[in-house]
Amino acid sequence: MSNYEHIGVMLDMSRNGVMKVSQLKKYIDYISAMGYNTLELYTEDTFEIEGEPYFGYMRGAYTAAEIKEIDGYAKSKGVELIPCIQTLAHFTNVRKLPKYWDLFDMDDILLIDDEKVYDFLDKIFRTLAENFTSRNVNIGMDEAHNVGLGKFLERNGYQNRSEILVRHLNRVSEIAKKYGFTCHMWSDMFFRLISGGCYRPEDLKDVHVSPEIASKVPENVALTYWDYYTTERDKYDLMFEKHLEFGRDIWFAGGAWTWQGFAPLNEFTLRSMRPALEGARACGIKNVFFTVWGDNGKECSYFSILPSLYALRQFADGNFDLEKIKADMKKEFGFELDGWLDLDLPNDIRVNGVKFDKWNCLCATMFYTDPFMGLRDCDYAAIDPIPYKDYAVRIAKHGENAGEFAYIFDVLSKLCSYLEYKAPMGILTRKAYRESKEALRPFVEYYEETVKRLDEFVPVYRAQWFRENKAFGWEVQELRLGGVRARILGCKARIQAYLDGEIDCIEELDADVLPNLDRNGFMYHLYHHIVSASEI
Repeated sequence: MSNYEHIGVMLDMSRNGVMKVSQLKKYIDYISAMGYNTLELYTEDTFEIEGEPYFGYMRGAYTAAEIKEIDGYAKSKGVELIPCIQTLAHFTNVRKLPKYWDLFDMDDILLIDDEKVYDFLDKIFRTLAENFTSRNVNIGMDEAHNVGLGKFLERNGYQNRSEILVRHLNRVSEIAKKYGFTCHMWSDMFFRLISGGCYRPEDLKDVHVSPEIASKVPENVALTYWDYYTTERDKYDLMFEKHLEFGRDIWFAGGAWTWQGFAPLNEFTLRSMRPALEGARACGIKNVFFTVWGDNGKECSYFSILPSLYALRQFADGNFDLEKIKADMKKEFGFELDGWLDLDLPNDIRVNGVKFDKWNCLCATMFYTDPFMGLRDCDYAAIDPIPYKDYAVRIAKHGENAGEFAYIFDVLSKLCSYLEYKAPMGILTRKAYRESKEALRPFVEYYEETVKRLDEFVPVYRAQWFRENKAFGWEVQELRLGGVRARILGCKARIQAYLDGEIDCIEELDADVLPNLDRNGFMYHLYHHIVSASEI
């Protein structure tokens, strides 16, 4: 076995889907059996704080009793439950509530040097100390891009933002120490503040955090280098070297990809994490965990990544023999890795037969894209036609051998069935409209069939949500799903009105869809970036 102090998984409970306690216990059973000894529970505001009824309000926040129950169960399985919180930014949903407006600098970033902020953080740490037995804590502090540039700037004038960051970090570490905690934090802001916002290895070759700033990092704070994107070993090695310059313990957080829409990215997870773990082993990193994020509303089941977590645990110990891993996984858990890898198919992109080699969120993009104003239609037209009909059959077949997780395969099979019609809808509609009314006429039936397939997807997707998660957060999914359905029917009505001569044209289809001009139109997964060019 390995010499890791912590080898674990982080589950995101802050992107609307808060897993039921029973489901978390099941997850703990699996990762414990795989050889993990740590579970980080990422909760921005999804845990209750005594005396703060608006914190986690209508968000499905875990109660103190629930946290203690999860903690005790994890401990019984040899798993340390570590709180993973935020102490600077990513208070997106807290920021919505008028009660907390005074705590913020700008965006979702707390106002550094304001005593009300530190009183608030003290309550958070007191709550953690009362409910978690671990005295390790992930204090966040990532992606605070505009720190010091809002209300702080108005009050204090411009100050060196790296110095602001370490000043705040020292205050947070003092509060943590008061309650007996040792901290680790995401490291990106140290690099972003001196590099124009960069954190990718290719952008940081000649960037170094000054010894003066590095020396101000408190002794009870370790840095967590997170990277979910890189596939080259030398780039990981570069970043490990830069982190070691701090003279502090280093943690590494990789990614088990569940945050690009409804389907996981198991293959990319394995491809990106192998060189990461090779580098971490060579560098002697003793604390490693894999993040399972739920960006954009936790559309993807966290259980869909379990076989990848098994493989990553083997990689972490230096076992990269994939055939042996497959055989052992089948023997121990009944997972057929190749079948589970096919859960990635809704996001499968090929150009001239060559597989796109980066992450993407094709399935969510084409799920939500507007039938008349598809902002990604040019991108979709540029890739190989996707055999969603075949994918639906293929995934359903794997589901026959998936045991208790057959429902995940059913969801993604029906997703593919829907995407067979929905994904090319905008391209085909615009082409037919510009050809003739007769060419457009069959699309009334086409749109009806698309809605029928959506109506077959929604019930199984709803069942997955309520099987795994608390009810809170589903309302967002339902609003989006209902909006897609209403929009398809609305577009069908517009087509019918045009065919019947009630309107002279369809303005939206007269407008040209333009190329995106970004790195790839399917990398950006947020709903409000996909559905319309107008304000959401």
